Amino acid sequence: MAMRTKKHLAPNPFDDPSETLSSSSSAAADAVVLTVDRNATLTLGTDSLIVLDEGFRDSRTISNCCGLLPPFGKTTRAIALHNVLWASLDDFDLTIHYARAVGRRGKACRVGVINYTVTDKSSHAHAQRWVQKLMGRAYPVHTKRRKRIKVLVNPFGGTGNAQKLWTREVEPIFAAAQCSVDVERTSYRGHAVDVAEKLDLSSYDVVACASGDGLPHEVFNGFAKRKDARRALQKVAVVQIPCGSGNAMSLNLNGTDSPSLAAVEIVKGIRTPLDLVAITQGDRKLYSFLSQAVGVIADTDLGTESLRWMGSFRFTWGILVRMLGQTIYPAEVSVVTDTDDKRVIKEQYRHAREEHEAARSKNLNASIREDDNVADDNNEDSGLPTLQYGVATDPLHSAFKTIDMPKLGNFYVGNMCYMSPDAPFFACALPNDGRMDMMAIAGNIKRSTCLKMLVKVEDGSMINFPEAAYSKVLAYRIIPRAAPVPAQKLGPRVRRWLGGTAGGNVNEGGLIAIDGERIPFEPFQAEIVPGLATVLSKSGAIYEFEGPRSTI
Repeated sequence: MAMRTKKHLAPNPFDDPSETLSSSSSAAADAVVLTVDRNATLTLGTDSLIVLDEGFRDSRTISNCCGLLPPFGKTTRAIALHNVLWASLDDFDLTIHYARAVGRRGKACRVGVINYTVTDKSSHAHAQRWVQKLMGRAYPVHTKRRKRIKVLVNPFGGTGNAQKLWTREVEPIFAAAQCSVDVERTSYRGHAVDVAEKLDLSSYDVVACASGDGLPHEVFNGFAKRKDARRALQKVAVVQIPCGSGNAMSLNLNGTDSPSLAAVEIVKGIRTPLDLVAITQGDRKLYSFLSQAVGVIADTDLGTESLRWMGSFRFTWGILVRMLGQTIYPAEVSVVTDTDDKRVIKEQYRHAREEHEAARSKNLNASIREDDNVADDNNEDSGLPTLQYGVATDPLHSAFKTIDMPKLGNFYVGNMCYMSPDAPFFACALPNDGRMDMMAIAGNIKRSTCLKMLVKVEDGSMINFPEAAYSKVLAYRIIPRAAPVPAQKLGPRVRRWLGGTAGGNVNEGGLIAIDGERIPFEPFQAEIVPGLATVLSKSGAIYEFEGPRSTI
C-alpha cells in the first residue's frame, strides 16, 4: 500500500539535501573529495554524497539510469548519506549502491548503482580511505552493518501480496546492503511463534516480518515462551516489512508503510528498547507491543473482516458507523494511574522529545540498546521479570482504583502512536517511557462531537477534547460486560454492509483485541514491562510523529 502524504510522518529521505549543505558553514571543511574518471569528483558533504560529472550535461537520461536525485544543477547530483547502502573499491573500480527514489512523489525506492574508475593509480590509498569514510558516514556508530536477518513472509495476510512485495521491493535492498538473509514463509497461524521459540539467537540480529502487525505479535510471544526469554527479546530486534492491511509498527518506527522505504530504515535502523505490555487472562499470559481494545476499536478491528476490500479505510468506516450509532460497551475498569493530567502528559512528551533532539545533535542517544547490555543466557535474570501488580486471577492490588463505566463506548490502550496511517490515536506515546497511554470515551456523547473528534484524530489533537479521557498508566484490569441488545431497524445484510458484522448485537460473544488479535471476552489485566523488547527504529527515543497539538 502506498503511504499517504502526511506531514507527521518521517521526512522523505529523498528530499533535496542542498538546503542543509548550503546552510552549514562547516560543510566545505568537512568534505572529502575523490577524483575519478571522466574528470568527475565525488565529495562527502555533511549529509550527502555530491557527484560532479560534466557527463551529466550532455545526457538527458543519466539521472534516470543512475537515479541521482535530487539535482543541484546540470552537472551535479546529490545522494543523501542515509540512502547509501554500500560502497566498495575493487582494485581501482569504485561501486556505490544506494536507494533511489521512484515514482512521482518518491514514496518508494529501488537500488541504484554508480560506477567509476580511479584513474590516478597513485591515489589508491586515498580512495580506500575515502570509501571507509563514506561507509562510516553512511553507517554511523550505532548502526550495525551487514545485519543478519531472519525474514518471515506471511503469504496469506492482508491482501496476500507479501511474497511479491518482498521479492520486488525489499530483497534487492537487503542484498545491496550486504545483509545476510534467511527467508521462511509462514504456513499456519502461530507459525512465527514456533520459529521465534526455537530460533538460534547467535545466528541473527533481526527478525523481519513481511506482514501486517500480526506476525510481530507472534514473534514477541514466541520469544517470551523461551527459557531465556529476556535475552531473546533484548538480543534480536523485531521489525516489520509493511505488507498487511495494518502496518502500525512500521509507521511508528520507520515513518512509512512503504515496504521499500521501510527496508532502507531497517538496514539503517538503531537498536531501540521497547516497552511491552504483559496481558493475563485466566491461566493465559501473552505480551502486547501495540494496543489493547474493548469497545468501538475492538469491534471495528475484529468485526469488519468482510470489509477488507476497503483496505485501511475499513477501520475509519467501522469506527464512524459505531460511534454515530452510539454503541456502548459497559465495563468495570481498575487502573494504576501515573497521571491523568493532559497538560502534564503533553509537557512530559515535549521534554522527552527535546532531550532526544539535544542528544541527537551531539551524536548521542541514551535510548540505544547496545549488545553488551543484553542479559547473559547463563544469568538467572535471563527469564521474564515478575509482574508487580499480579495477574488477572489475583485479588486486586491495593494500588488500583476502580471505576464503573456503564456508558463506555471506547476503551483503548496504546503502546505506540499510530494505529493506522490516518490514526495517531496516542499522540504522546513513547517507545520506552514505562507507561501505557489509555483513552476512554463514553458511547453516548453527541454525534456532532463524535464527528469533530474523528476529524481531529489525524493531527493528534483528539487528546484535547474534554470527552476523551487520556492518561498514562502502569497497569489496569478491565471486566467487560455485554451491552443490552439494541432495537434493530436494519436487516442483517445491511448491517453487515455498514459495519462488517452480521449479527444484531455486536457484543454477542464479545470482542477484545490485543494487537489486533482476538482473545476471549473475559476480564483481563495488563501491566507495562519497561524496555523488555528490542526493535530497530529511525530515531531511537521517539516515534515518527511530531506530537500532540496544543489546541483542538
